[in-house]
Amino acid sequence: MNINTNSMMAHQDWMNSNANNIANVNTEGFKSTQTTIQNRSQNSVQALTKSTEDGTNLAREITEQIPIEKAHSANAKAIKAYDEMIGSLIDLTV
Repeated sequence: MNINTNSMMAHQDWMNSNANNIANVNTEGFKSTQTTIQNRSQNSVQALTKSTEDGTNLAREITEQIPIEKAHSANAKAIKAYDEMIGSLIDLTV
């Protein structure tokens, strides 16, 4: 479950960076950031953000929101399944 919460936080960082790029699409001189998700260890996922020299590419930013949402949803389902399994085990012991 730790990997799922870790992944959700990393994807939230990615979405925050993405939203900042979109919000500043018309800001003169704004340099967008690009975020990638990487596995750091067996139980750790991290969002790495770096500044780019380019402005905001709206097509890229909007399409990146799809895998962010899908990953967040998949992690939420895994946490929910874990919670239901623990609840069933507790019910068996009571």
